[in-house]
Amino acid sequence: MHRRKSHTYWIILSLLCAICVAVIAVMITNKQIAGFDSSIISAVQGLESPALTALFKIFTFIGSTATVAVLSLLLLVFMYFVMRYRSEVFLFIAVMGGTVVFNQIFKYMFHRERPSIHRLVEETGFSFPSGHSMLAFALFGVVAFLLWHELSSRIARGIVIVVAALVILCVGISRIYLGVHYPSDVLGGYLSSGFVLTIMIWFYQRHKEKTSMRRNRRYRPIG
Repeated sequence: MHRRKSHTYWIILSLLCAICVAVIAVMITNKQIAGFDSSIISAVQGLESPALTALFKIFTFIGSTATVAVLSLLLLVFMYFVMRYRSEVFLFIAVMGGTVVFNQIFKYMFHRERPSIHRLVEETGFSFPSGHSMLAFALFGVVAFLLWHELSSRIARGIVIVVAALVILCVGISRIYLGVHYPSDVLGGYLSSGFVLTIMIWFYQRHKEKTSMRRNRRYRPIG
């Protein structure tokens, strides 16, 4: 019963993420989100300083495709050969691969141009949703999920969640601060990746439960 509630929890989360992404997409299409974007951009870019610029360039580097690809490869090697994970490796690949696919689909669906008012770095490609935000959410989200199940200490679990959330948040803010994404791009990126992460966790837990049930039937004593 507890496992079924857990499955329901992840499905509800994935549906909420999908609905919120759809709402943001409609608002962008109908140009109803400009006020939200401009107010957040003004607040974030109003904090500009040499120290913050250097800091946010580091976070935008962490969320870049090249960095995430290298980190993902290292983590896959560690999980497979050191931790001897199998299904967890497939979860990791599904989350990261699904995130990349969804990002490209959405970018070519909406063709949103990037902001051009005040850029501190140059970027190419379409704006919605933020690829950096999606990749950061997927990578640190799936790692936090896997570590949560490995750690028994509440303090350790809390630290993992806080660190993951801070890195994800800072990567997203860095894209707004550097002038290459609208806040709605970042929010849409988080929610899109959140949908991929939660739906893949649902499939993963269902698979684990079915595997466990098959093993129990196989080794159940007779008589």
